[in-house]
Amino acid sequence: MDFDVIVIGGGHAGTEAAAVAARRGARTALLSFDLTKLGAMSCNPAIGGLGKGHLVREVDAFDGLIARAADAAGIHYRMLNRSKGTAVQGPRVQADRTRYAAAIQAMLAAQPGLTLVAGEAGALEMAGGAVAGVRLRDGTVLRARAVVLATGTFLGGRIFRGEERIEGGRIDEAAATILAQQLRALALPMARLKTGTPPRLDGRTIDWARIAEQPSDEDPWTMSPLTGARTLPQLHCGITRTNGATHDAIRAGLDRSPLFSGAIGGQGPRYCPSIEDKIHRFGDRDGHQIFLEPEGLDTPLIYPNGMSTSLPVDVQAAMVASIAGLERARIVTPGYAVEYDHIDPRALDATLGLAAIPGLFCAGQINGTTGYEEAAGQGLVAGANAAAHALGTAPLVLDRATSYLGVMVDDLVLQGVTEPYRMLTARAEFRLRLRADNAETRLTPLARDLGCLGPERLARQAWREEARAALDTRFAETITASALHARGAPVGLDGARRSAREWLRFPGVMLDQVAPDVAADPALLAEFVEDARYAPYLERQESEVAQLRANDSVRLVAGLNFADIPGLSNEMVERLSAARPETLGAAARIRGITPAALSAILLHARRAA
Repeated sequence: MDFDVIVIGGGHAGTEAAAVAARRGARTALLSFDLTKLGAMSCNPAIGGLGKGHLVREVDAFDGLIARAADAAGIHYRMLNRSKGTAVQGPRVQADRTRYAAAIQAMLAAQPGLTLVAGEAGALEMAGGAVAGVRLRDGTVLRARAVVLATGTFLGGRIFRGEERIEGGRIDEAAATILAQQLRALALPMARLKTGTPPRLDGRTIDWARIAEQPSDEDPWTMSPLTGARTLPQLHCGITRTNGATHDAIRAGLDRSPLFSGAIGGQGPRYCPSIEDKIHRFGDRDGHQIFLEPEGLDTPLIYPNGMSTSLPVDVQAAMVASIAGLERARIVTPGYAVEYDHIDPRALDATLGLAAIPGLFCAGQINGTTGYEEAAGQGLVAGANAAAHALGTAPLVLDRATSYLGVMVDDLVLQGVTEPYRMLTARAEFRLRLRADNAETRLTPLARDLGCLGPERLARQAWREEARAALDTRFAETITASALHARGAPVGLDGARRSAREWLRFPGVMLDQVAPDVAADPALLAEFVEDARYAPYLERQESEVAQLRANDSVRLVAGLNFADIPGLSNEMVERLSAARPETLGAAARIRGITPAALSAILLHARRAA
């Protein structure tokens, strides 16, 4: 069977990769062990959060799946950091696990040019050093010019729970062992990482009267603008805390934890540690919050966020029973840890393609990341570029000034990882311009130009551009200070005449004072107002953005031997050689590279040109 692109893995990275490749016009196959598990939420039943919500909105701006699926399954909406500026606010949706997967599967089934294939990838087919397709374990060969590896935790996956050891990438699901062996045989730079999940609880056995309630947001925002409105009933989440008895139960079982016995060698995520790691590292704290999150409308299962663990089942039971409101809670599925193979992402370029094997792209946890949102974002980039490679069209390359997607890819391919990478707003130098609410404005025109949009999104983009042009005209109209003062605005009577957009920069000046009769889509209008308020700060950043792009325009010769450049330390040579920066700007962003080193690199590059 012949395709343009084959995607291996049906998780958040694989489904986005397959969908965008097909949207770009590539004949695409999505290969997965079990097609009924496409889009499964392996861990927490939630999408978004701080930094992560930005990624979801950006994937959605490219007409991706994750935001629409989150809305189709949304049973609890919460805007995190609501008290802070919009640049660091994070939309988060608690999702019905079953409905989320069903929404993903429905969108994939409706996607023209996409074929779903049930089976296990046995090996990559190679021709002349480049990828040529995939051989299944049953001997079937699928041929393609590009392949995306989106294997999640299944690549050499091994499950740990106390003394238990199980080969698998998810409980009751097999690991991709043969493919892992082939990748290691290809001498790719590989290592191990680990992640974990908490025990699932029966919500009918929880004493909810002793649990603090966290309601869903009342304002009707959605993750994707195409959704329009929420469709499902909204549920409360609950909040409780660990205590001294909990910590004692955990400490008593640490000698049986695979994390502390040496059984697990892979590093876990720093920003989402296991509960035993929290107690070990932060033993002075009297408690840690546990968020009780419902897994769906039709199931009693509760996900205790903050209680990820690989402790033995009896220790997990004692730990849960010590917590207020959970004294009689029944564990339905005990928690566990998964250790898996990943590729050093410094072996990738900005398209998420492997330089050593043309046509092979990687996305998700295979690149050393953690989280659905990070996986979906990489799936979008890798899938779009796999299609570009196969069809000979323009690649998708994003920079740090335009998107969190660009920040993430840049971080991965230049810095590598020592622990599972998680997106944070603090990672973005230009986050004032990278708000979650303006992702469409920033990225959808590019997505349209690259052929990443379906018909509905194309129609919406045409409408948005017309609506924004109308707002530009309306807010360019000038108003005198006296007229604004008469409407109640706290401005001085200095006789000045300014545009409505400029007046919005003044403290205390409100929209209904500068444009009381304006009529527009509420979300678009709110974005426009935020643009006006942030404008002075963005103008100050323009020189930094210009410098970033100027440095990124200075190309470094392919195969540059950094050891030949005088003045570079051994550590610098090692980091530069591992990252293989393609531009001077990329070299500047590698940790430990000094201005003097950059000058030496630039001088050497000019001599070599």
